[in-house]
Amino acid sequence: MNADIQRGALMGEEDNYQHWRSFRLFNVYRLVQATLLGAMPFMPWLDLKGVEHVGKYYVCVIGGVYAALVGVGLLCALFFRRRFYAQMSVQLLVDVLCINALMFVLGGLRSGMGGLLLVSVAGASLVAQGRLALFYAAIASVFVLAGELAGVLIGDSDNARLAQAGFLCLGFFATAVSAHMLGKRVLSNAELARQRGLERDNQRQISEQIMERIQDGVLVVDMTGHILSSNLSARSILERFDLEGMALTGIAVELALGYQDWRTGNDRGAIELVGPTGRTFTARFADSHASNGATLIFLEDLGKLREEAQQLKLASLGRLTASIAHEIRNPLAAISHASELLMEETRTPLQNRLMHIVRDNTQRLDRIIQDVLVMGRQHILQKEEAERRESIALRHYLNEFVKEIQAQEALEEGVLVVRSPPEATLDFVPEQLHQVLWNLAMNALRYSTREQGAVRLEVRLPGDGVELFVIDNGPGIPAELREQIFDPFFTTSVRGTGLGLHIARELCEANGVRLLLGAEGPGGQFILKGRMET
Repeated sequence: MNADIQRGALMGEEDNYQHWRSFRLFNVYRLVQATLLGAMPFMPWLDLKGVEHVGKYYVCVIGGVYAALVGVGLLCALFFRRRFYAQMSVQLLVDVLCINALMFVLGGLRSGMGGLLLVSVAGASLVAQGRLALFYAAIASVFVLAGELAGVLIGDSDNARLAQAGFLCLGFFATAVSAHMLGKRVLSNAELARQRGLERDNQRQISEQIMERIQDGVLVVDMTGHILSSNLSARSILERFDLEGMALTGIAVELALGYQDWRTGNDRGAIELVGPTGRTFTARFADSHASNGATLIFLEDLGKLREEAQQLKLASLGRLTASIAHEIRNPLAAISHASELLMEETRTPLQNRLMHIVRDNTQRLDRIIQDVLVMGRQHILQKEEAERRESIALRHYLNEFVKEIQAQEALEEGVLVVRSPPEATLDFVPEQLHQVLWNLAMNALRYSTREQGAVRLEVRLPGDGVELFVIDNGPGIPAELREQIFDPFFTTSVRGTGLGLHIARELCEANGVRLLLGAEGPGGQFILKGRMET
């Protein structure tokens, strides 16, 4: 018995929720039972005529004490979750003593109180460990037999009642063993269910984490076409954050039609769709093999895929062109130097024209190589920009920049106009800002009329930001070309490389500034958006 009690103490009584819950419910039942037993003398429908007035008094006293002790036990079970088996053993002993005392006052076994002890023994044995259930049955048997023997000694009992007491004691042991086995099975099943519930919850949390972190968008849809759950990527692709419970028809009719076709066996494979905000994506359908017939819909952002493919292409192309460019620079420098020497010699007009062609094309090749090398070094430059940035006073910087362009291109004063508040500043690497503005200004000059005010460099200060506009009075950018204007190697000029605007945007992003295309209309318009340093 002591070993059983020790095992019960070692199993973590404080954490066994099922034991304590059952014990509290059992105490509630016992409290009601004790209250009713103490109130028996006041129940007119009970026949207690055989009990003297003094006996009724004892019934009230014993019932009151019984109820008080059970109440204390219930409070301990509620607020002092320690030493479970000790508390239960004490409460069973209270039952045995009080019920046996009532049986003695009410005439022994013929009072019918023995059945209440059976209930107490059964309740305690349900959660008892090992031989502890037999110990409870033994305690109840000893007190019942002791009470009947006392009745024999005082002449208030007979041998038939002793035999009845013996059968009742056998009932205690049978009830204890049966209740213990039943309770053991119930508790084992309850623990198994709890463990499976924990495993299910853990698996669900892991699945949710995987689903949220997967790059593809995932929708779980029921058989009626309503969304049961979604991950972050799906909500980002569809640009909706309240997808749960929505019907597919409310997101994209084509997606709902594709889902219905898939349900009917007409699988069209991956279908290309346009979302509610114009975002292009593909959808693929797969059976989840769940019991509720749910379907998985995988969404892929085509724009993101194209961008990643382009980045891979650019990375490979950058490495290739950079290696080629390095090999070309040396012979190109030799050609350029030789042409300069030849131009110093006396030559005919035809030779003069041919030498100018050689010089111009040599300079063009050198410019292409410089652009390719810069593009190939973007991943290196981005690591250096943070340390090399300076807070540039834009008004002074732009005025000096305009003077340099005017001298280089032999422009009249006033063709390029600067408008900037004196306090405007921008955090940027100076030589890289020069490269960005040079590309933008030269493009603006190429398509402008080159009249007075043909190109404007305007600085505006919206809130805590700074915006630098490069605006020309040319025909503007056609609507069908606006989406490709920053793509590498895209150009409308036979002499252009298609890298200038792409490199300008990359340099801006490396410096924490956005390069955007302005509104449609006559004249080209580019905007550098950043934050003004304070």
